[in-house]
Amino acid sequence: MHRLRLLLLALGLTSAFSVATAADAARWWRGNLHTHSLWSDGDDFPEMIAERYVTNGYHFLAFTEHNTLQDTNKWITVVTPQKGATPAFEKYLARTGVSWVETRRTQDNRTEARLKPLAEYRSKFEQPGRFLLIQSEEITDRWKTAALHMNAHNLREVIKPRGGSNVVEILQANINAVFEQRQRTGQPMIPHINHPNFTLAITPEELMQLRGEKFFEVFNGHPTTYNNGTNRTPSTDSLWDIVLTRRLAELKLDVMYGLGTDDGHHYHTNAIGKSNPLRGWVWVRAAQLTTESLIAALEAGDFYASSGVKLRELRQDAKSIALEIEPEPGVTYTTQFIGTRRGYDARHEPQRNTAGEVSRVAHTYSKDIGAVLAEVKGPTASYQLKGDEIYVRAKVISSKPHPNPSQRGDFECAWLQPVVPGAKP
Repeated sequence: MHRLRLLLLALGLTSAFSVATAADAARWWRGNLHTHSLWSDGDDFPEMIAERYVTNGYHFLAFTEHNTLQDTNKWITVVTPQKGATPAFEKYLARTGVSWVETRRTQDNRTEARLKPLAEYRSKFEQPGRFLLIQSEEITDRWKTAALHMNAHNLREVIKPRGGSNVVEILQANINAVFEQRQRTGQPMIPHINHPNFTLAITPEELMQLRGEKFFEVFNGHPTTYNNGTNRTPSTDSLWDIVLTRRLAELKLDVMYGLGTDDGHHYHTNAIGKSNPLRGWVWVRAAQLTTESLIAALEAGDFYASSGVKLRELRQDAKSIALEIEPEPGVTYTTQFIGTRRGYDARHEPQRNTAGEVSRVAHTYSKDIGAVLAEVKGPTASYQLKGDEIYVRAKVISSKPHPNPSQRGDFECAWLQPVVPGAKP
């Protein structure tokens, strides 16, 4: 902290500490907002998954099962005469004991285990100021071949997918359903858009139109969410820049923030091709470890996404960004300050197939959008906005390969939230 302050004073960037009072009253909390268990299409029991996050230094975890909450009476097959016990059940029984596990025998000689609802097991893990479980859901909808998935956090009631006649209409209807429940119950809730590149589901031109939505996943640990893009769609980084530029400059809509998540499904084997835990997360700066405090900080953009890089200090407002990385021995860091300036080349063209027909994939844009405005090497970096930027965001790229990457060649990174000149701090 002292070293960064001295650096900023030397650079004349003391305004980066103008919001220090509120930030210094809070602390950083690490959490994952996208997790699956045997309640939907994950391959482990929720207690086993929660324990893994606790032991790996997380402070909060949201279970986001497809179109369900962990609040019903559900039994699953764990032993069959032909195959014996599943690995998940054997580990679960060994870890929790027969006094905790509930089983029953079926007429065809299968053994079923009861999945414990969140209300029954959360007391085993939750501790004030140390760990919190959040009741969430992955609202899972579809339009033609596009899988339209959205997480909704701190729900009181399950939300059924609303459907619709096109991608924007479906997503907007599900967003509205979250806020309808929030308004009706008075309970803080937020939706976030999941993995836009999964099944080429959501183009930037569609994502930018959503109203009321503040969040999308810039990093998702599932191997087929294509964070790095494909030959038909941009990386989620580039997609974010397209959305931010047109949303702020042309559509006059609010900023959109980027989340890092696991989207964990596979908990028994770590490998490329598996959707493993501990790949991506968020660090949220909040006064308390409560859902209300975390949601308020997320909505204020007071967080960053990470796949391994940790910040020691962060100060940003509408005029400047300053950060200090918590360095690891032998690891180097490059911070890119990325943004789009006013007067950018706004031309864009749809992609077409061999028959000349417009394809429902991202348009082609100029290099003015999401340009690297500055690049800094080392554990500290700062940027003073010039005044002609539509937005600026920072991305920290380390030289350390991700220890369990979802795609080959991934390095540990951190993504800071965009700042907008003239926006209120």
